[in-house]
Amino acid sequence: MPKSLAVNAGSENLAHPQGLLPVPRTSNPSPLWNWLDSRATGVLLHPTCFPNQQGIGVLDECVDALLGFLKDAGIKYWQVCPLGPTGYGDSPYQCFSAFAGNPYLIDLVALQRAGLLTEADLNPLRALPANGIDYGWLYVTKWPVLFRAFENFKRSSAPKLPYGDFTAFCKAERSWLEPFTLFLALKDSFGGKPWWEWPAEVRFRAAARKTPLAKAVAARAEAHAFFQYLFFGQWRQVRAKAKAAGVEIIGDAPIFVARDSADVWAHPELFQIDPKSGQPLAVAGVPPDYFSADGQLWGNPLYAWDRHAADGYAWWLDRLRANFALCDVVRIDHFRGFDTYWSIPADAPTAKTGRWENGPGLDFFTAVQRALPTCRLIAEDLGELLPSVHTLRHATGLPGMAILQFAFGGGSDNTYLPHNLRANSVVYPGTHDNDTTRGWYAATNEKTRDHVRRYFRIGGDEIAWDFVRAGYAAVSNLAVFPLQDLMSLGHEARFNTPGQPVGNWQWRYDPAQLAALHRDSAAYLRDLGELYGRG
Repeated sequence: MPKSLAVNAGSENLAHPQGLLPVPRTSNPSPLWNWLDSRATGVLLHPTCFPNQQGIGVLDECVDALLGFLKDAGIKYWQVCPLGPTGYGDSPYQCFSAFAGNPYLIDLVALQRAGLLTEADLNPLRALPANGIDYGWLYVTKWPVLFRAFENFKRSSAPKLPYGDFTAFCKAERSWLEPFTLFLALKDSFGGKPWWEWPAEVRFRAAARKTPLAKAVAARAEAHAFFQYLFFGQWRQVRAKAKAAGVEIIGDAPIFVARDSADVWAHPELFQIDPKSGQPLAVAGVPPDYFSADGQLWGNPLYAWDRHAADGYAWWLDRLRANFALCDVVRIDHFRGFDTYWSIPADAPTAKTGRWENGPGLDFFTAVQRALPTCRLIAEDLGELLPSVHTLRHATGLPGMAILQFAFGGGSDNTYLPHNLRANSVVYPGTHDNDTTRGWYAATNEKTRDHVRRYFRIGGDEIAWDFVRAGYAAVSNLAVFPLQDLMSLGHEARFNTPGQPVGNWQWRYDPAQLAALHRDSAAYLRDLGELYGRG
């Protein structure tokens, strides 16, 4: 870390930097929101990155260590990726539910302290890698331990869990919990197959809940409800600790849900799918662009927006309420899809043959503002955007995003360059989809590196810290830094590479790295915050 404040002299985020496109600066006298009115900083770190001996980051004492660092560094926000239960590919952006929590994040040591597990139960997890995540081994190791905890819970006359009453939890969360747990119990009974490959009588929830099989898997469904009870109980403790430390949590809501999810299975009428077979009529993605000649074929089912509008966007409002029960601020991924979205025929081999369709636009956000007038949202508005997307964001008043790694290599009119940023925005060196700043700088071309050095008047030897300082100094009211950049780590610490099918979401830091960052840099970061009005 530099010794003084002086600068050295010397997926979907794959979208092309849109700095070459004009951004309208028209006045907007009455935006729906105007919440980002003071300067602050944040750190981006998904909980799976916590270090421990349970094979994956969990909600244990690592939360305390992180919050202690954030408090001492004067950092107000902790940003996470979606917290839902991940499906195949282990991406937090492809979950089995838009409402549920990820059981992988449950701290099993807490269950041992409560008498639901033994030391021997945890030993298989301690054999898993400590410096990364092996999701295949995690799947076959952690789930049996969770089910064992549930069996012990059911046998216990007075379990000592500090998470409230299990029955009361199930009753309070029934609207989403019942379909979700039945979905997972049926999925277990069919060997993990996606719901559209199930027998016709259980292919959708409306019919499935009335079948004998629903009763046959009831115990399994109750176990999955118990795991949700544990997750939400432990997450409530995390939020209480964050509040005590003066830290607020920024969550993340992907615009689309996974096709193989309880959301689509339980509410097929809300999506563009065949009501009998469950096959999609069209799927989501993005068209060909600078980075991909074929575009990106995501495969998520598209919304039947007319059905959502007909009931006042009730499902979406419930979803956002669930998000805000977990977090203080919510980032909406792929904001542009609310304006126009790329609709691809379900049988298309690539995203080339799609077409633009109109999303719900301002009508959707007006409904959200009426129902949740004080909610705080961030619009992920990256990529090549039509002018109408900018118009929509200005009408909502939501802060957009700026990525410093996308700012360089072109001209002075790139909207991500610090001198072109706006106060109502969130600036990042990079996000979960980008390489670390060190990794990006090492891999980019010399023209871009030269632009960086000339722009910041630096030598580039401490490029991660140069970008951190640039974020603090930027006009954007909120600056968020991946923890990897504060640790000045290279490509080996990249969290996700869009379009790469394996090797993602596995990075975890070493406890000594956070301890060193806290010891050596917390005071420096607090000084930066005070210097640039982010204290």
